[in-house]
Amino acid sequence: MKLYDIAHSRAGDKGDTLTLSLIPYKEEDYSLLCNAVTADKVKTHLSQIVKGEIIRYELPNISSLLFVCKQALGGGVTTSLRLDAHGKTLSYALLEMEM
Repeated sequence: MKLYDIAHSRAGDKGDTLTLSLIPYKEEDYSLLCNAVTADKVKTHLSQIVKGEIIRYELPNISSLLFVCKQALGGGVTTSLRLDAHGKTLSYALLEMEM
């Protein structure tokens, strides 16, 4: 099963840091995401893109996970030569991850 089968994602950016949220469609799937989607697994999945540390934050009050990905945007929006300098498409890359 891929993440997009049970969750959706949003992306944000600040400098060379990308944030990726992971939000289950059904609240009862939150614990499944907590168990299956670790920072290490996300780091492996996005290894070609994210060069720095990935930190996972659990947000149980809103049944979401937040991944802070450092060195993920090619230097930042104003200096990056990437087509997606803001990293918005990386939320979809996360959802392609197998659980």
